[in-house]
Amino acid sequence: MQLKCFPLSPLILAIGLSGCQLTGINSDEAQLESNENASLEACSDIHTNEESISDCEIARDGVIEVIHPHDDALEEIAQITETPEVHTQAVITDVWKRASNNFALSIPDNKRIDAQRKWYLKHPEYMARVVKRAKPFLYYITEEIEKRGMPMELVLLPIVESAFDPFAYSHGRAAGMWQFIPGTGKRFGMQQNWWYDGRRDVIASTKGALDYLTYLNNMFDGNWLHALAAYNSGEGRVLKAIKANKRVGKPTDFWNLNLPRETRAYVPKLLALADILKNKDSYAYAWPEVENVAVIEVVDIDSQVDLAFAAELAGMSLKELHGLNPGFNRWATSPEGPHRLVLPLNKAATFSQALAKIDQKERLNWVRHSVKAGDSLGKIAQQYHTTINVLKKVNELDSTMIRIGQALMVPVALQELDSYTLSQEQRLASLQNNSSTKQKIRHTVKSGDTLWDIARKYNISTKQLAKWNGMAPGDTLRLGKTLIIWQKGAAKSGVTKKLTYTVKNGDSLSRIANKFNVKVSDIGKWNALNTKRYLQPGQKLNLYVDVTRLNASS
Repeated sequence: MQLKCFPLSPLILAIGLSGCQLTGINSDEAQLESNENASLEACSDIHTNEESISDCEIARDGVIEVIHPHDDALEEIAQITETPEVHTQAVITDVWKRASNNFALSIPDNKRIDAQRKWYLKHPEYMARVVKRAKPFLYYITEEIEKRGMPMELVLLPIVESAFDPFAYSHGRAAGMWQFIPGTGKRFGMQQNWWYDGRRDVIASTKGALDYLTYLNNMFDGNWLHALAAYNSGEGRVLKAIKANKRVGKPTDFWNLNLPRETRAYVPKLLALADILKNKDSYAYAWPEVENVAVIEVVDIDSQVDLAFAAELAGMSLKELHGLNPGFNRWATSPEGPHRLVLPLNKAATFSQALAKIDQKERLNWVRHSVKAGDSLGKIAQQYHTTINVLKKVNELDSTMIRIGQALMVPVALQELDSYTLSQEQRLASLQNNSSTKQKIRHTVKSGDTLWDIARKYNISTKQLAKWNGMAPGDTLRLGKTLIIWQKGAAKSGVTKKLTYTVKNGDSLSRIANKFNVKVSDIGKWNALNTKRYLQPGQKLNLYVDVTRLNASS
């Protein structure tokens, strides 16, 4: 049967780094509730008695922070496909309906499921946002699950994991729509390097997720609830919980296992979503439809290509192309592959034909660099935003030794780097510049620094510091790395400069604060000072001063 091909209608993806948090039910709820007790409060609005409030607490189990890049710009991406020629209409027109017709997991009468269900039913606007993100990829994921004969409920798993956001990342260093941590991602075939992160690549991560779930299902003898719990918390933890129950004669089904709070809520979320989707008419729930047709195609490109060049060739904006290909960290695809691009279905054939006519060397922009005194391959690679390995390969170098006057060919970005708005550098830059009401402080990492030490110095939490800088609290700091800290003080609209002030005889913190129109408490934070102690003449103080607000006598 032929399917009618529709436009992406429109392609709406996660772009930028707004830093919303997962608080409670899943990763997008912070857009609905502003504090860490959001889901409990939202749930409590429905209930009044003690037992129901307990259900709300169950709904809040599994609080885990996930950052959603660029949801503030969801509506900015234009429709990038045209309505193709009409073919035979599919019998099932909604891909969600196609999936729910084949749901296989039983849904027990359980208070954990009920608590999750109540939250979702109360927030249909949340599902509307999720479905917008899911549209470009939902049909593809549904097809992949069907091919393997796996439970169709798995199509809902990206909602629980990331709210269908391929750019999402969490404090546990998990990234992508399917939320893989680095080690598990590599274990299931997702390359991670300077150029590319397969955990954010929807094609690679979907394959990896289904491979991992198949492995877990086999490990747990076909028990999908155990497999899902292990996907969330690790197979070792679930195996240990099963063994512990066997040892004391307790049941070993999912509902009786002693698992982490997050995992205890994780499976009920999926089952609650499955129940709502299957019975949306009974619940009078407005679950948005998605046309049951392919809207993307995976195109082989055979070599590295500048993303701006590829976007121009495909008749798309760079942001649109990167939105469909979120795995690429830089201005180009990875020289080591995968050599493929995801494109709108109605643009794929034209792109492939045009690309086939272009020599591989012409798919990148090149400059000729003459080696100068003090140059090294590392320095040159950093200057041109590429890697040492690329320079060695392109210039057929056996080692990193270069000589003054030697000419090197270097691939460079076709456009200014800030045009690549979804590259790793620009996503981080967007995250680090997302405050308009606080003072921005730059901290350069020194030997011995830890996130905990830095957070303590500036009187902030490690969680907040990591979030501002696109990190996980457990990440290792690199010497020389610049961290951004936002603190109360001069607004970003002013001109803030870092000054080094030398304490003079008669100076006090109060006098210095008044002189530079800052707060005593801020001086204390900036310099890790006990503000109750006396200053010493000659002592150096770092000050962050809005020069547009200095007192006239300063």
